[in-house]
Formats: sequence, structure tokens, C-alpha cells
Amino acid sequence: MDLFDSDDDTCSLSSFYTMRSEIPRMDEVHVQKDVMLDQSLDALYEKRSSTREQALASIVDAFKSDLQHEFVEKNFATLLDRCLHCIKKGSTKESLLASHVIGLLALTAGLGDQAQEILEESVTPLSQALKSSSEALKITSILECLAVITFVGGANAEQTERSMQIIWQMIDPKLVSNVVATKSSPAVITTVVSSWTCLLTTVDRWTLGPKILQGTVTYLSTLLEKDDRSVRIAAGEALALMFELGILEKFDAEAKGSDNGSVKEEREALINMHRLISKVTDQVRDLAVEAGGKGCAKKDLNTQRSLFKDLVEFLEDGVAPETSIKIGGSSIETSTWCQMIQLNFLKHFLGGGFIKHMQENEFLHDVFSFTPKKIGGHSTMTNEEKRLFQSPNSAVSKARTKLMKKERMISLTRKFYSISS
Repeated sequence: MDLFDSDDDTCSLSSFYTMRSEIPRMDEVHVQKDVMLDQSLDALYEKRSSTREQALASIVDAFKSDLQHEFVEKNFATLLDRCLHCIKKGSTKESLLASHVIGLLALTAGLGDQAQEILEESVTPLSQALKSSSEALKITSILECLAVITFVGGANAEQTERSMQIIWQMIDPKLVSNVVATKSSPAVITTVVSSWTCLLTTVDRWTLGPKILQGTVTYLSTLLEKDDRSVRIAAGEALALMFELGILEKFDAEAKGSDNGSVKEEREALINMHRLISKVTDQVRDLAVEAGGKGCAKKDLNTQRSLFKDLVEFLEDGVAPETSIKIGGSSIETSTWCQMIQLNFLKHFLGGGFIKHMQENEFLHDVFSFTPKKIGGHSTMTNEEKRLFQSPNSAVSKARTKLMKKERMISLTRKFYSISS
């Protein structure tokens, strides 16, 4: 019996060609991702918390790895509703992931009606969740979410200032009546200040009045004395932005033009504010040259020194620090505190999705006046990105290796049959 007359062998050969045809093309990969997102959205209706957590994690990964415009166009209202439900009723992990999804949803939608709807539908549930929670992880994730959706969807100063007040009252409830002061963790304080500062970059003018302004600066001054360096750094960036925007200088004009109080009260307010600014300036100089103590994290200390040295230089010469981040063959450059604060905040929020979004997200292109370079229709990659892409442990390399093995098997089978025939 001829070995190659067997039906089994014919089936075997056929299976090799079937296997080749099953290798996914790029369009098929997109279809698979769409199916995965649809399944994850459906899973958010499941009763088991772990199932919802897994679904939310998959959505976060999908939104970071690609711009899901079609999915957002079709499903943003449903996804937003389910995420808000997870924040209200779900576990801490669910709330953390759902908050991240809502922020990514707004960044993907960009400017327009969808982003404004995301903000208006979310602000009350998020505010209520902040008031009812005592878990730092849940609070920080909601704060960052509120900052991002306001940054994208805030159409006017009133919406932005509303979010800023919701955020700020988490650490300084004196600004709001009938709120009891509670001690916040360094992580919460840092997130409050950085989120509030990010939104302050979008405000054209301070409209909350000189008394609230003085209270805010006083509070930031106390934060410069805290032991936690992340708190000091966040407070320093907030003060730097306030100096850059000229808010502190405007205090003089607003205090003098106020209809409330006597001339004596106005004079006292001005004197107190100038003393406060003088105190802050001295604090900034001290932090720029602070010596490291035993057990001090060198990286944190260097970050603090660098920030406050830049702030001292800005106060003396009016020169803001310049930064540059490589994105493929292009660079995002900042030359103001405002730009640097926005970039650092969004980079932190996007995490591993920062490069992808900076390359393809038109909203971010507009925010930073950034146009990524493309060669031959494809975005260029930095050496670091190439290293990650070419790493034998990367998903791309594993898929490439699997494909090459299949190609070799097919090639060997063809040769084998050719010789035998």
C-alpha cells in the first residue's frame, strides 16, 4: 500500500493549509478585539464581582492599546452607565477599574457632545461616591477620573470650578458648609492637589474670590511642611502654576475692588497675603536645597530638589522649566508650568497607553499642539519602543514566532510531498 494514498494523510495535508488560512490578518485582529469588547460590555451585567472586574480590566487594556472610536460611538452611553453602577455598587477594585474606563472613554471621545454628556452624567455619582468612601484607592481613582472627564468635557468655567470644588473639599472641607473634616492619607492629598492643579490649567481667571484664594494658598503652604515628599511636590506644582497664571498678583486688584468690608480690612488682607507669599518663597528656597536624611529615597529627594530649584528660578527670573518627551520620531516639548503639569498628569493617567494615545489621539494633539511624524504611512518608534517590540517575550514576538513555525511546517510538507511524488 502506498503510504501517500491514505485518506488520513490527505486530511493531514489539508489541515496544514487550513491552519495557514486561519492565521489572523490585521482586519481579523480588529474584529476579534471588537468581539472581545462587546463580550466585556455584556459581562458588566453579570452578578459575580470577579467577572465584572475581569471585564473592566479587559476594557482598560483595549482602550489603552488602541483608539476604540467605533466602539465608543456605538456603546459609550451603555458603557458609562455600567461603569457608574460598578462605582456605586461594586468592590473597590471594580470602582478603581470603572473610574479608569470612564476617564479613557472621555479621552477617546475627545471634544464634543459625548465628552460633555460623560461629565454631566458622572459628576453627581462620582461626588456621592467620594463622600461615602473611606478607601484611599477608591478615592484617588475617582478623583483622577473626575479631573480627566472635566479636562476633556468641561465646556465652561462653571463646570470646571464645580469639579475643582468637589475635588478640593476632600482635603479642605472648610470651603463647604456642613462637611466634617477628616484626616486624609498622603496619597489622597497628593491626588487631590494634582487633580485640582490640572484643572486649574484650564481656567482663564480666578472667580472664587480673594478670601478663598488666600485660604487655598495658606493650605498649600502647610502642605510644603508635610513629611511626605509627593505631597510637597504636588503643592509646589500648584503654587508654581498660580504664580505663572498671575493669580496671586490679581489678588491685590480684587481685594481693592471688593465692595465688602472697610478700607482697613482690605489693607489687612493685602498685608496678610504678601506675608504669606513671602513665607511660601522662603519655603520653596529651603526645599530646593534640603539635605537627605537617613533612609531617604534618593529619587524622591532629587525630584523634589529639581522641582523647587526650577520654581526658585521662575520666581527670580520668570523662566519656566523646559521638558521634552520622545514620541516615535517626534518630541513633545513644554516651556510653561501649565503645559508640563497637563502632560505629567495625563501621562500618569494613561500609563502604558500614553505613547499610543499621543501618536493617534487627536484631542491630545490639539492640547499639546503636537503632530507625530510618520514615515511611509507608519509611525516611527524610539529605540526603547523597538526594544520592547522586538523583545522575545513580547506578545508581538511570540505571535511572530508562532507564525514562522507554521510557515516552516507548511514549507516542509510541500517539499516532502514534492519529493515523494
